[in-house]
Amino acid sequence: MTHTDRVHYTVPGLGQDAAGEVITLLQGRLDALNDLALTLKHVHWNVTGPNFIAVHTMLDPQVDGVRVMVDDLAERIATLGGSPVGTPGALVEQRTWDDYSIGRADAIAHLGALDLVYTGVVGDHRSAIDATEKLDPVTQDMLISQSGDLEQYQWFVRAHLETSDGRLSTASAGTEREAAQQA
Repeated sequence: MTHTDRVHYTVPGLGQDAAGEVITLLQGRLDALNDLALTLKHVHWNVTGPNFIAVHTMLDPQVDGVRVMVDDLAERIATLGGSPVGTPGALVEQRTWDDYSIGRADAIAHLGALDLVYTGVVGDHRSAIDATEKLDPVTQDMLISQSGDLEQYQWFVRAHLETSDGRLSTASAGTEREAAQQA
């Protein structure tokens, strides 16, 4: 049974089929943001080097903000008549991305890799915004708000990677490891 198998009710004005589509989409975002919160905490614990304290303290508010987003997504799923799934096993089973690949490393190396993580999360959030445009404007509004915060968090990360002429030192990286090396 999936989280949409038992949608017996939803919010007024939204059909059960549309609610099922939105619930499925939101569950993907829930998985991604749960993963992001864990990844941010992992980076927080594993940064080293001269930029340690700046990066270490920058990440906790991002973790807290992402955790609020996770709760909002789960509550929206429940509001639409679904059952949010937040277990680690389900997250690992459903995710379409690889686990974060950097362990203990220099803070700037982590930020290079984290920029790629944010690029994926923000891009997928924007796709979800597009997908909910005609289905559910309330959900779309929530996703738009979250995207604004996620984009700001990525900007904080990128500020450490930006060269004096406005380029990202990791612009040509295709993997987290490459980004960490280029940072």
